Amino acid sequence: MANDPAASGMEALRTADPDRYLACLYAPADKRDALATLYAFNAEIAAIRDRIHEPMPGEIRIQWWRDALVGGADAASGHPLATALIQVIKSHSLPLSAFDRYLEARIFDLYDDPMPSRTDLEGYCGETSSTVIQLAAFILDPQAAAKFAAAAGHAGCAVAIAGMVRMLPLHSRRGQCYFPLDVLAAAGTDRDTLISGQDREAIGRAVEAVAALAREHLTRFSSQVEAMPAALRPAFLPTALVPSYLNAATKRGSTAPDAIADINPLRKHGLLFYRAARGW
Repeated sequence: MANDPAASGMEALRTADPDRYLACLYAPADKRDALATLYAFNAEIAAIRDRIHEPMPGEIRIQWWRDALVGGADAASGHPLATALIQVIKSHSLPLSAFDRYLEARIFDLYDDPMPSRTDLEGYCGETSSTVIQLAAFILDPQAAAKFAAAAGHAGCAVAIAGMVRMLPLHSRRGQCYFPLDVLAAAGTDRDTLISGQDREAIGRAVEAVAALAREHLTRFSSQVEAMPAALRPAFLPTALVPSYLNAATKRGSTAPDAIADINPLRKHGLLFYRAARGW
């Protein structure tokens, strides 16, 4: 088993992205390796910020990925994850344009620029988190996936925004702020106050406001998936955790910047199992 590449990929994903690792377990065995490769790529790009001290090396790394995916196996030679991803793209006829837009959007992560507005945030989530869900759906069932593109859009926004709410302490330590400026202004605060952790009451209001945006997208997602085939459910399973993550973060209120919000592992398993078995 130790020499099985699929098993190795799944184990790496278990560390890099535990939630999507668990979601993979509900996919058919012959799809798990491809999903794990896609999710490992997402985790790899998301982690670039933590591996650099200046944005330019991060931009160079992202450009390497863009060139490698266009260049194919020869361009990715010597990089196991890139080689595996190129094979997944080829085997499942995944659109390279989606990966290019994803990588372009991820450049935002390398800088400390503010997120200007709710519209900008939704666009960012659409090109990143929603794209990953849509690509996973194409791996699972390409015929059905196209019918649920809008659902993937809302699911991706819900998952990503919930992640921004619960990961507020990490982003603040980095000097990042994913909360849109217009939402912060409506909550009576601003980017610098959020990052510094001052004015805790205003920060609590901002957390509630951004969480409400995530819930709005979750509601719109739920209204569009009644007829979703069971084959597609694993791609959307991370949305099952959104309500609990948001509840954990908002319950902290003014102390939300102090620690990353999480949920009980057994509850996490239960939520994923329920949605995998019953749908939405």
